[in-house]
Amino acid sequence: MSGPVAGQTLGMATTPPSVYWRRRIVALATLVAVAVALVLLLGGGGDDDEEPGSDRAETGAAAAARAPGSELPRGGRRIFPDFRVVAFYGAPQDDELGVLGIGPPARVARRLERVARGYARRSRPVLPAMELIATVAAAHPGDDGRHRIRQTNATIARYLRAARRAKALLVLDIQPGHADFLEEAMHFERWLREPDVGLALDPEWHTPGAQPGSEIGSVDARTVNAVSAWLDRIVAERRLPQKLFVVHQFTEGMIRGKARVKRRRGLAITFNVDGFGDRANKLAKYAEFTAATPEGFHDGFKLFYREDTDLMTPGAVLDLRPPPDLVVYE
Repeated sequence: MSGPVAGQTLGMATTPPSVYWRRRIVALATLVAVAVALVLLLGGGGDDDEEPGSDRAETGAAAAARAPGSELPRGGRRIFPDFRVVAFYGAPQDDELGVLGIGPPARVARRLERVARGYARRSRPVLPAMELIATVAAAHPGDDGRHRIRQTNATIARYLRAARRAKALLVLDIQPGHADFLEEAMHFERWLREPDVGLALDPEWHTPGAQPGSEIGSVDARTVNAVSAWLDRIVAERRLPQKLFVVHQFTEGMIRGKARVKRRRGLAITFNVDGFGDRANKLAKYAEFTAATPEGFHDGFKLFYREDTDLMTPGAVLDLRPPPDLVVYE
């Protein structure tokens, strides 16, 4: 979940930032408890240790990860400007983590399709996406001190199956806590080798030296470039269609050296303007950040069902200048 301090930079929101933080920390505590219970249930193991070719993996995650072809879910090989992407963001462990986790994935996919329909235009169809928080920043340091919890392969497989049935993208979102963005991305390589799985970086939750949630994190251009170069090589080597690559932002310092972020032929690199607040302030921040978007990159815009004041309609979002290529709902 992004933007909890945005009320301080965007103006007053429906939910005060302090309340937002308390709800988020409770959600993180719940996630820790779920993770511990899962480890005990599996005897300290889990499907993260399975090889893709093993019988057990073949009946679960690996079976879901079979490539459906060399095109995007709704045809073609280029995301922008051929499509506008509309996404739901979240994780299944707690409703506070975002709308994507509220209900079974198949039901969420149907709701996403209804919302995305409002953005479809004859000149530019919509490509839905599920932005699953694959690495969740955690208040508790965990055994390795990294302040993060990774989704199991079984969870990712469940969302990928739902996304494929809905002809949607799956985007794996990384909230690394004290871990490294590239390290976390590489952990999910088996999924990112698929033609319909993209990647998002959530710098707010990159807080080495501080508990996630106690301060706003950041990422520098060098790190973004390292992750994008690694992902672009996968696209080239496997001859995959263009991948969605998102970097979230709601403060100027969240992406340090933004002008030095490099373009990649195989990636649709999108800076997503995040943060909740009243409409006037959201519009002002969108104008400010998109004005700084380097040429050849793409713009995104995030909406919060609970925290935004007077939630913007699809028509109002499309009236933004420039109109966002990516729209994310939390």
